[in-house]
Amino acid sequence: MRILIDMDEVMADAIQQFLDWYERDFGTRYTKADLHGARLRDIVPEKHRDAVAKYPHQKGFFKDLPLIAHSREVIKELNDQHEVYIASAAMEFEYSLPEKYEWLDKNFPFIHWKRRIFCGDKSVLHADVLIDDHDFNLSVFRGKPVIFSAPHNMEITKYERLHAWPDARAMFNITG
Repeated sequence: MRILIDMDEVMADAIQQFLDWYERDFGTRYTKADLHGARLRDIVPEKHRDAVAKYPHQKGFFKDLPLIAHSREVIKELNDQHEVYIASAAMEFEYSLPEKYEWLDKNFPFIHWKRRIFCGDKSVLHADVLIDDHDFNLSVFRGKPVIFSAPHNMEITKYERLHAWPDARAMFNITG
């Protein structure tokens, strides 16, 4: 089976980076629970929204994103039994592409460079499954769309949902 896996909010915890940078800059700590159905820029004071929107445009934002829990070991197991590709929309922000490439080298060295797809529009991709956190990517995918749980997508119910990486073992019949 060919499986495409998104990076941000599926493998890499960009939300945590937003929360950490916001606390660093403004001294207020928000949590993921505060974001249910929203993004950080939607809940911070209006005077801080532009600063939050600029975070992913800054050098270093994507470089050291924390791992989503259990992503490394479960994606390794998936990769051992299926054809796994990483599919990330890495073109929107200036430093995203090189930083995401380095991040994959550091955290997922078993994903060969030939199986890393950095694009702007995921509608051109063909595979059996796409695991992504965004409806706008899943809605244009021609294979089986699987939504990975993130605070901003908890109200979306039209896709099969993967709540956490350990659940992928049953979803994809990974044998030990």
